[in-house]
Amino acid sequence: MHTIDTDTIIKAKKFILLADDDGDDCLLFENALDEIAGTTNFESVQNGEDLMDYLHKTAILPDIIFLDMNMPRKNGAVCLTEIKSNKKLQSIPVIIISTSLEQSLIEFLYTNGAHYFIRKPNSYAKLKFVINHAITLLDSEDASQPTLEEFILIDEKS
Repeated sequence: MHTIDTDTIIKAKKFILLADDDGDDCLLFENALDEIAGTTNFESVQNGEDLMDYLHKTAILPDIIFLDMNMPRKNGAVCLTEIKSNKKLQSIPVIIISTSLEQSLIEFLYTNGAHYFIRKPNSYAKLKFVINHAITLLDSEDASQPTLEEFILIDEKS
């Protein structure tokens, strides 16, 4: 598991796309991004169908997709499978956000190409730290999937 380095700041501007059906979670996520230097381009969609429609219709693909696991119409697992099986979309890093830490789910997501897994933090500060950490890791790596042991991102203060 990766732990959070709270001193790292994101340097490059990114286009971040969030798929989450909870409006409050979307607002918290957007506010956290606003506080992280350099991340200014943000869009959100409310469900899996809207996510896939957006990805197929947009001319500018996101740099990173944060994908909530439990959404109506199409859940995160279905969206992840569709993204990773599409040549146009498969290179986009996908970070799964879920309240669950079920091992079989984590293994499924890893096997199907998610880059990282985040358990939904219980505070705004932890959310901000883990978003920053995930983006920083993707900036510092070649965007290839980490090992399974490094797949789950945790806040060391959790």
